[in-house]
Amino acid sequence: MDTADINHYIGRRIRDLRNQNGLTQQELADRTELTKGFISQLERGQVSASVVTLFDLIECLGTTPADFFRQEEEPVVYAEKDFFEKIDENGSSIQWIVPTAQKNAMEPLLVVLQPHSALEEDKPHSGEEFGFLISGRLNLHLGDKVFHVRAGESFYYQAAENHYIENPGNRPAKLVWVSSPPSF
Repeated sequence: MDTADINHYIGRRIRDLRNQNGLTQQELADRTELTKGFISQLERGQVSASVVTLFDLIECLGTTPADFFRQEEEPVVYAEKDFFEKIDENGSSIQWIVPTAQKNAMEPLLVVLQPHSALEEDKPHSGEEFGFLISGRLNLHLGDKVFHVRAGESFYYQAAENHYIENPGNRPAKLVWVSSPPSF
Protein backbone atom coordinates (compact mmCIF):
# COMPACT_ATOMS: atom_id res chain seq x y z
CA MET A 1 0.00 0.00 0.00
CA ASP A 2 1.52 3.35 -1.00
CA THR A 3 1.03 6.73 0.72
CA ALA A 4 -1.93 7.72 -1.47
CA ASP A 5 -3.70 4.43 -0.67
CA ILE A 6 -3.06 4.92 3.05
CA ASN A 7 -4.38 8.50 2.92
CA HIS A 8 -7.53 7.33 1.12
CA TYR A 9 -8.03 4.48 3.60
CA ILE A 10 -7.63 6.79 6.61
CA GLY A 11 -9.86 9.44 5.04
CA ARG A 12 -12.57 6.93 4.22
CA ARG A 13 -12.46 5.50 7.77
CA ILE A 14 -12.70 8.98 9.33
CA ARG A 15 -15.62 9.92 7.05
CA ASP A 16 -17.45 6.66 7.81
CA LEU A 17 -16.97 7.01 11.59
CA ARG A 18 -17.97 10.70 11.50
CA ASN A 19 -21.17 9.78 9.66
CA GLN A 20 -21.88 6.88 12.03
CA ASN A 21 -21.61 9.34 14.91
CA GLY A 22 -23.94 11.79 13.16
CA LEU A 23 -21.32 14.55 13.08
CA THR A 24 -20.81 17.19 10.42
CA GLN A 25 -17.30 18.02 9.29
CA GLN A 26 -17.61 21.31 11.19
CA GLU A 27 -18.62 19.54 14.42
CA LEU A 28 -15.65 17.17 14.17
CA ALA A 29 -13.36 20.11 13.39
CA ASP A 30 -14.62 21.98 16.46
CA ARG A 31 -14.06 18.96 18.72
CA THR A 32 -10.49 18.48 17.49
CA GLU A 33 -9.57 22.17 17.09
CA LEU A 34 -8.94 21.61 13.38
CA THR A 35 -10.52 23.39 10.42
CA LYS A 36 -13.46 22.07 8.44
CA GLY A 37 -11.30 22.41 5.30
CA PHE A 38 -8.61 20.16 6.79
CA ILE A 39 -11.23 17.54 7.76
CA SER A 40 -12.65 17.68 4.22
CA GLN A 41 -9.22 17.24 2.61
CA LEU A 42 -8.34 14.46 5.06
CA GLU A 43 -11.53 12.56 4.25
CA ARG A 44 -10.77 12.80 0.52
CA GLY A 45 -7.22 11.51 1.04
CA GLN A 46 -5.65 14.77 -0.12
CA VAL A 47 -3.66 15.41 3.07
CA SER A 48 -2.28 13.28 5.87
CA ALA A 49 -2.51 13.92 9.59
CA SER A 50 0.28 13.71 12.13
CA VAL A 51 0.13 10.73 14.48
CA VAL A 52 -0.95 13.00 17.35
CA THR A 53 -3.73 14.60 15.27
CA LEU A 54 -4.88 11.23 13.94
CA PHE A 55 -5.07 9.73 17.45
CA ASP A 56 -7.01 12.80 18.61
CA LEU A 57 -9.48 12.34 15.75
CA ILE A 58 -9.82 8.62 16.51
CA GLU A 59 -10.57 9.37 20.16
CA CYS A 60 -13.13 12.05 19.25
CA LEU A 61 -14.84 9.53 16.97
CA GLY A 62 -15.25 7.11 19.89
CA THR A 63 -12.88 4.36 18.85
CA THR A 64 -9.36 3.12 19.52
CA PRO A 65 -6.35 3.00 17.19
CA ALA A 66 -6.56 -0.82 17.18
CA ASP A 67 -10.21 -0.78 16.07
CA PHE A 68 -9.60 2.08 13.61
CA PHE A 69 -6.85 0.19 11.77
CA ARG A 70 -8.42 -3.27 11.99
CA GLN A 71 -8.53 -4.62 8.46
CA GLU A 72 -12.06 -5.11 7.28
CA GLU A 73 -13.04 -7.75 4.81
CA GLU A 74 -12.48 -6.56 1.24
CA PRO A 75 -15.75 -5.32 -0.29
CA VAL A 76 -17.38 -7.28 -3.07
CA VAL A 77 -19.73 -4.54 -4.27
CA TYR A 78 -18.62 -0.95 -4.90
CA ALA A 79 -20.92 2.06 -5.12
CA GLU A 80 -20.37 5.12 -7.29
CA LYS A 81 -19.25 7.07 -4.19
CA ASP A 82 -16.24 4.69 -3.96
CA PHE A 83 -15.05 5.40 -7.53
CA PHE A 84 -12.07 7.62 -8.35
CA GLU A 85 -12.32 9.78 -11.45
CA LYS A 86 -9.84 11.63 -13.64
CA ILE A 87 -11.13 14.10 -16.22
CA ASP A 88 -8.85 15.49 -18.93
CA GLU A 89 -8.93 18.89 -20.63
CA ASN A 90 -11.32 17.57 -23.34
CA GLY A 91 -13.85 16.39 -20.78
CA SER A 92 -13.04 12.70 -21.31
CA SER A 93 -13.04 10.74 -18.07
CA ILE A 94 -11.63 7.57 -16.57
CA GLN A 95 -13.29 6.13 -13.48
CA TRP A 96 -11.57 3.49 -11.38
CA ILE A 97 -14.70 1.51 -10.54
CA VAL A 98 -12.92 -0.89 -8.17
CA PRO A 99 -10.77 1.51 -6.11
CA THR A 100 -8.47 -1.22 -4.74
CA ALA A 101 -7.93 -2.93 -8.12
CA GLN A 102 -4.27 -1.95 -8.47
CA LYS A 103 -3.35 -4.65 -5.97
CA ASN A 104 -5.44 -7.24 -7.84
CA ALA A 105 -4.90 -9.13 -11.09
CA MET A 106 -7.40 -7.02 -13.07
CA GLU A 107 -8.18 -3.30 -13.18
CA PRO A 108 -11.65 -2.43 -14.49
CA LEU A 109 -12.27 1.14 -15.66
CA LEU A 110 -15.28 3.04 -16.91
CA VAL A 111 -14.14 5.36 -19.70
CA VAL A 112 -16.09 8.16 -21.38
CA LEU A 113 -14.24 9.47 -24.41
CA GLN A 114 -15.50 12.75 -25.83
CA PRO A 115 -16.09 13.17 -29.60
CA HIS A 116 -12.97 13.52 -31.76
CA SER A 117 -10.59 12.81 -28.86
CA ALA A 118 -8.22 9.99 -27.94
CA LEU A 119 -6.56 8.53 -24.88
CA GLU A 120 -2.80 8.82 -24.65
CA GLU A 121 -0.91 6.12 -26.54
CA ASP A 122 0.17 3.23 -24.32
CA LYS A 123 3.59 1.68 -24.88
CA PRO A 124 3.96 -2.11 -25.17
CA HIS A 125 3.76 -3.90 -21.82
CA SER A 126 3.09 -7.37 -20.53
CA GLY A 127 -0.53 -8.17 -20.00
CA GLU A 128 -3.88 -8.23 -21.70
CA GLU A 129 -6.61 -5.66 -22.24
CA PHE A 130 -10.33 -6.07 -22.77
CA GLY A 131 -13.02 -3.55 -23.59
CA PHE A 132 -16.78 -3.53 -24.06
CA LEU A 133 -18.26 -0.52 -25.84
CA ILE A 134 -21.53 0.49 -24.19
CA SER A 135 -22.34 3.41 -26.49
CA GLY A 136 -20.78 5.40 -29.33
CA ARG A 137 -18.00 4.13 -31.53
CA LEU A 138 -14.23 3.77 -31.27
CA ASN A 139 -11.13 3.20 -33.32
CA LEU A 140 -8.73 0.85 -31.56
CA HIS A 141 -5.15 1.46 -32.71
CA LEU A 142 -3.03 -1.62 -32.13
CA GLY A 143 0.44 -1.31 -33.62
CA ASP A 144 -0.04 -0.37 -37.30
CA LYS A 145 -3.63 -1.70 -37.43
CA VAL A 146 -6.88 0.15 -36.74
CA PHE A 147 -9.99 -1.73 -35.61
CA HIS A 148 -13.44 -0.14 -35.71
CA VAL A 149 -15.58 -0.90 -32.66
CA ARG A 150 -19.34 -0.25 -32.45
CA ALA A 151 -21.66 -0.14 -29.44
CA GLY A 152 -22.34 -3.65 -28.16
CA GLU A 153 -18.99 -4.98 -29.40
CA SER A 154 -15.95 -5.93 -27.37
CA PHE A 155 -12.22 -6.10 -28.00
CA TYR A 156 -9.41 -8.15 -26.47
CA TYR A 157 -5.68 -8.10 -27.16
CA GLN A 158 -2.20 -8.75 -25.81
CA ALA A 159 -0.63 -5.35 -25.01
CA ALA A 160 2.63 -6.19 -26.80
CA GLU A 161 2.39 -3.24 -29.25
CA ASN A 162 1.75 0.49 -28.93
CA HIS A 163 -1.99 0.97 -28.53
CA TYR A 164 -4.68 3.58 -27.90
CA ILE A 165 -8.33 4.29 -28.53
CA GLU A 166 -9.95 7.27 -30.19
CA ASN A 167 -13.52 8.42 -30.63
CA PRO A 168 -14.06 9.43 -34.28
CA GLY A 169 -17.76 10.07 -33.71
CA ASN A 170 -19.86 13.12 -32.89
CA ARG A 171 -21.06 11.85 -29.50
CA PRO A 172 -19.31 10.48 -26.42
CA ALA A 173 -18.18 6.85 -26.42
CA LYS A 174 -18.65 4.94 -23.15
CA LEU A 175 -16.84 1.70 -22.43
CA VAL A 176 -15.77 -0.69 -19.72
CA TRP A 177 -12.05 -1.36 -20.03
CA VAL A 178 -10.18 -4.05 -18.09
CA SER A 179 -6.38 -4.33 -17.90
CA SER A 180 -4.55 -7.32 -16.53
CA PRO A 181 -2.29 -6.68 -14.73
CA PRO A 182 -3.30 -3.15 -13.67
CA SER A 183 -1.44 -0.47 -15.57
CA PHE A 184 -3.03 2.89 -14.64
